[in-house]
Amino acid sequence: MKGPNLSAWALTHQQMVLYLMLVLTVAGVLSYFSLGRAEDPDFTFKVMAVRTLWPGADAQEVEHELTERLEKKLQGTPWVETLRSASKPGESMIFVVLKDYTPKAEVPEAWRQVRKKLDDIRHTLPSGVQGPFPNEEFGDVQIHIFALTGDGFDLAALRRYADQIAIDLKRVPDVKSVELIGVQDEKIYLEASPVRLASLGITPAQIGLALQQQNVVMPGGFVETASDRVWLRVTGSFDSVERIRDTDLWVNGKHLRLGDIVRVTRGLSDPPSPRMRVGGQPAIGFGVVMDKGGNVIHLGENLDAAMKTIAANLPVGVDVHVVADQPEVVKQSVTLFQTSLFEAIMIVLAVSFLSLGWRTGTVVALSIPLVLAITFFVMKIFGIDLQRISLGALVIALGLLVDDAIIAVEMMVVKMEQGW
Repeated sequence: MKGPNLSAWALTHQQMVLYLMLVLTVAGVLSYFSLGRAEDPDFTFKVMAVRTLWPGADAQEVEHELTERLEKKLQGTPWVETLRSASKPGESMIFVVLKDYTPKAEVPEAWRQVRKKLDDIRHTLPSGVQGPFPNEEFGDVQIHIFALTGDGFDLAALRRYADQIAIDLKRVPDVKSVELIGVQDEKIYLEASPVRLASLGITPAQIGLALQQQNVVMPGGFVETASDRVWLRVTGSFDSVERIRDTDLWVNGKHLRLGDIVRVTRGLSDPPSPRMRVGGQPAIGFGVVMDKGGNVIHLGENLDAAMKTIAANLPVGVDVHVVADQPEVVKQSVTLFQTSLFEAIMIVLAVSFLSLGWRTGTVVALSIPLVLAITFFVMKIFGIDLQRISLGALVIALGLLVDDAIIAVEMMVVKMEQGW
């Protein structure tokens, strides 16, 4: 049984064919400009990082008291294939890896089970432990990385500007998140001689209690007049290191100043965070993560415009640097595809005109943009972005399309000459 003859149908319904060509071409062109742009396709990242901090503990204590206990608790979690861990002084890191064949819909439930088990064991961990902190989004790709440096500004001063810049960048369309890089958290350290504390009859617990009682915010009531109600706020919260040094201790019937007993200093947290340098200068970075389905080229242009506005309002000496620019890489990939498409059409036109004549050559040349327009329309329907995988597939298909178009039209010409 013979199948339908599409060539014969197209020749007898030329108006319908032209109408479909026009509609599909317009739909394809509109779809092309609205397709998302990215360097790599979206994929489900099936790894979670669990970070736990224990300041002051050595690597062996972290291994036995944190890492091993957390691993035992996480064993048996649905879809988990392996647990990889690393312990170092003050920090435990565990990577929870799901099985490769884990369905995409089951991944959120697996992470929920991991979080539940971590919450169950959290209260049994040693005193002073911070966390555990699960993170299943550490695989997000940062499409743009900026760096903030300051001549004559320390990291604490740069941090204040960095926090505000991060808020401004989050307002840019298609920005999922902004991650600060190289930020050094600060803490207040109290150092004292055990001999001196013992001679004064003071214990570390008394110092901690005095600080807790002082560093509070309490309601102070309100004062009401005939027309207004003024709320009163009573606070003893610490806003400087000097305020902590001035804390009053009542010990054995006498007042003592905390700064006269212990050494109060401001320093970096232990363990320290990774640092960032640009041109040899300490810097704070901004890693911008794009929303799924966003256009990385348009986002890059919007980020550049936003950073120009932000940089104009920064004080003298504070500079913004571009460290990584993925939108430029994607733009080059799309430009390369467009160049390949143009070259293919020109080559097909030249070969077809010389071997088949202008009419047949035009038909062959038009088949390339028409088929690509239909392809872009289908890509838009199925949510496929323009990235290195899809662009590579289009370039390969472009070569096959050129050959198929020439063979099909040449066969039609031969059959028509034979009287079909």
